[in-house]
Amino acid sequence: MNQNHALRTENGAGLSGTIKTSFGERCFAAFNYFFFILMGITTLVPFVNLIAKSLSSEEAVISGRVGLLPVGVQFETYGYVLQNSMFLTSLKTSVLLTVIGTILSLTMTTITAYPLSKVRLRGRKWLLLMFVFTMLFSGGLIPTYLLMHNLNLLNTLAVLFLPAMVNVFNMLIIKNYFEGLPDSLEESAKLDGAGNIRILIYIILPLSLPVLATIALFFAVAFWNDFFAAMIYITSPELKPLQLYLKELFVSTSGDFLKNNVDAAINMTSQSIQASSILLATLPILIVYPFLQKYFVKGVLVGSVKG
Repeated sequence: MNQNHALRTENGAGLSGTIKTSFGERCFAAFNYFFFILMGITTLVPFVNLIAKSLSSEEAVISGRVGLLPVGVQFETYGYVLQNSMFLTSLKTSVLLTVIGTILSLTMTTITAYPLSKVRLRGRKWLLLMFVFTMLFSGGLIPTYLLMHNLNLLNTLAVLFLPAMVNVFNMLIIKNYFEGLPDSLEESAKLDGAGNIRILIYIILPLSLPVLATIALFFAVAFWNDFFAAMIYITSPELKPLQLYLKELFVSTSGDFLKNNVDAAINMTSQSIQASSILLATLPILIVYPFLQKYFVKGVLVGSVKG
């Protein structure tokens, strides 16, 4: 009786008290905190420096006195960038490309992933092998350019998102997520007379919101940051996306984009305008990400467990 009472007392104390950690575990946790704080600071310092340069006066930027805090605060550079017709045109193109490309790519990738997640699909293994093959091998840049030329897609917005309509890596993540959903849901829906399309739209997609939001973020960031495809296929100024505009802004001779504006050339530097342009180009993705962050980790992990 006393032994049982003592055992219950010990168990209760163990459950109510804190778990003791060894010296090695505490050292490992301290190292993790230090390492990740250091990595976070290393990542943030260049970004903070850009903000400081974009807000600093011409004299402070030229003399190299700008560090992490702005010197001689001014907002003229942001006004100049936001009034630049080329920046606004490229921003509109990037927003349009990102919205259309993300919606169409997510739709096509999901439609491709759903049937491939079904074991009953005939030739499923061979179809998956064909998709994976495209991840390892491609036709090359010149044949792809000739294909786009023969399809009359050069200097069109479609050439920037049509070749990326189905991303195999993202498709495999969605497929694996679909495979993790209970088969009983579809079986009960079929007993009620629902077809495959109705099952996908009204049952599968609502349950797959985490992975779909994650893949949508992947597509949006990819379309927003892409400049290489535009550099190859686009020569028309009104169709150049924002990232290509930034690339041309940086590779141009310092101050060339100020030669047509005397007031801006006197009061601003090329460095501050470049910093302001980068920050304004990054802002839309920074605004969108917090709304999808809660789905991010869950969608990727659950969609990548089964292989």
